[in-house]
Amino acid sequence: MNLSSIIGLMTGIFLVVFGIAFNQTTMSVQFGTLGNFFDIPSIIITIGGTFTTLLTMEKNVQNYWAKLKSIGLIFKNPSNNVNETIARIIDLSNSARKEGLLSLEESAGKLGDDFLKRGVMLIVDGTDPELVRKILDTELSYIESRHNETITFWKRIASMGPAWGMIGTLIGLVNMLKNMSDASSIGGDMAVALITTFYGSVLANLLGIPIANKLKLLHDVEIQEKELMVEGILSIQAGENPTIIEEKLKSFIKPSLRNDRENDVRGDAVE
Repeated sequence: MNLSSIIGLMTGIFLVVFGIAFNQTTMSVQFGTLGNFFDIPSIIITIGGTFTTLLTMEKNVQNYWAKLKSIGLIFKNPSNNVNETIARIIDLSNSARKEGLLSLEESAGKLGDDFLKRGVMLIVDGTDPELVRKILDTELSYIESRHNETITFWKRIASMGPAWGMIGTLIGLVNMLKNMSDASSIGGDMAVALITTFYGSVLANLLGIPIANKLKLLHDVEIQEKELMVEGILSIQAGENPTIIEEKLKSFIKPSLRNDRENDVRGDAVE
C-alpha cells in the first residue's frame, strides 16, 4: 500500500473533522457538531451534480466507471523499478552480444513488461531501427493519451465540485429570500447555501486535486521507465557495449541512486 496517499488522505479527513468538532470555549472535541455539517439536499446538489456532469461528459458508462476506479491506483505502490529495468536490459544486451539478437526471442518470453517484450521482439524480427522507435513512440503516445484522460477526469472533479457548490449556495439563498416571512425555513435554506460551498471545496481540495496530481506523478514515473526501455532496446539493436548502455540508461536516474542497482527507486526516480 502507498503510505503517502493513505496518510495524506486520512490526515486531511481528520483535520476537517477536528476543525468542525473542536470547541475553543471548552477546549474539547464535541462530535455532536458534526451533524450540523450533514445536509442531504446539499449532498445531492454538490456531489450528485458533480458526478452526474462528469458522466454526461464521458463517451460511455464503462469509461466513466473505469476512471472512477482509478482512485485505487493512488493506494498502490508503483510496480516500476528503474534500476531493475536497467539490470534486465543489460542482461539482454550481454546475451545479444554473446549469442546474437535471435537469442533474445527466448528471453523475451520471460519478460513481465509487455512494452519491453514487444520492443525486444521487434529487434529480433530485424525491424529497421527507425521503425522500431516509431512503433514504440506511437505506443507511448497512446499510453500518455489514456493516462491524461484519467488525470483530466479528476481535474474536472476539482473544478466541478466548487461550481456545483456555488449552484447550491444560490439555490439556498433564493429559497431563503423567497421565504423571509417564514422564520422556521431560514435556517434550513441558509444551511444549504453554506454547506454546499463547503462540500464543493472539500471535494476539490481533498479528492480532486490530490488524486489528479498523484496520478500525474505515477504517469511520469511509468513514461520515464518506458522511455528508458526504448533507448535500451535501440542500443542493443545497434550492438553497443553493455557498459556503455548501462551508463547511458543511468542518466534516467537521479545521481544519488545510480550506483545502487538493487534499490527500489519507484516514485523517487523522478526528480
